[in-house]
Amino acid sequence: MADKRDYYEVLGISKTATQDEIKKAYRQMAKKYHPDANPGDKEAETKFKEAAEAYGILSDPEKKKLYDQYGHAAFEAGGAGAGGYNYQNMNMNDIFSNFGDIFEDLFGGGFGGFGGGFGSRGRRSYSGPQQGASLRARIRISFEEAVFGCTKPIEINYKEECESCHGSGAKAGTSPEKCTKCNGTGQVTVTRQSLFGMMRSTEVCPDCQGRGEIIKEKCPDCKGNGYKQTKKKIDVKIPAGIDAGQSIRIAGMGEPGVKGGSRGDLLVEVVVTGHSEFQRDGVNLYSEMDITFPEAALGGQIKVHTIDGDVLFPIKAGTQTGTTIRLKGKGVPYLRDSNKRGDQYTILNIVVPKSMNGKQKKALEEFNEIMYKKK
Repeated sequence: MADKRDYYEVLGISKTATQDEIKKAYRQMAKKYHPDANPGDKEAETKFKEAAEAYGILSDPEKKKLYDQYGHAAFEAGGAGAGGYNYQNMNMNDIFSNFGDIFEDLFGGGFGGFGGGFGSRGRRSYSGPQQGASLRARIRISFEEAVFGCTKPIEINYKEECESCHGSGAKAGTSPEKCTKCNGTGQVTVTRQSLFGMMRSTEVCPDCQGRGEIIKEKCPDCKGNGYKQTKKKIDVKIPAGIDAGQSIRIAGMGEPGVKGGSRGDLLVEVVVTGHSEFQRDGVNLYSEMDITFPEAALGGQIKVHTIDGDVLFPIKAGTQTGTTIRLKGKGVPYLRDSNKRGDQYTILNIVVPKSMNGKQKKALEEFNEIMYKKK
């Protein structure tokens, strides 16, 4: 077991951590590396399994006591791993089956932490209506569109209900039949021998894959899926003030529900293109601009670039290079209240001419003589 990481290290906690702290740490790990949030990422899947194994031991007082005393060696019998299972060698169905009660506790009865994504893999029963999983997409917008909001079209893969079977997946004139193995519950109870004796766990029924129904004659149009894959164009309303990495939820545009359940949602992540002049930090904008020596020395109105356009701003006589001015209300609208806006902070840099003609040099020499001549 030398290649196994310490369970406390896996969850990022100390050996004195309480059960609440262990659960909180695992909640964060499970959400971060959940397969629905990291599709196709094998490294994330490995870490997800590793965290599940660590939590399975440390959340059980008796197993935790054995682990604290003997380390991984306490669970080496037969290569069993955590409590009779080696999670790195198990598929995701096994993980969710054996830890179904844990995931229900962490993410709610419907395993809804990621739009119901656990439903397709976990120990969740399909005996009643179930909401569909969420879909995810990305959309790229400009800096200005993020500040002021906009409406952008997007095309997604969308599952339309099959017109022939109306979503049942069964051939016209037939109906799905109740699974006899699980009696329509979608779950079966399995008993296994482990280091701690016989262990019982609830798993997804292997015959009906958790649906509680068997389709003997599949619909020829949808191949028993109950839906057809199509391309769908929708308009996404981007609210003013949205920031890069934030997502917009569009209700009812996700995966179809099961047995009359509602559709899941569409989560659209926003990618924002950078700006050549402005930098954003929350609701505030930052920039730099050049001013001339006379403007800095004499003061007065200067023209400042803002995201709304040019505005006049008064500066004091004798303004020094590096001075930061604040333009109130010229920043980004608050996402939850577009009537409020942040501010713009602009650094003023005094420009020194790189070349001058004779007349200009003479004038500057006269100025220098008058301004700085020694007494």
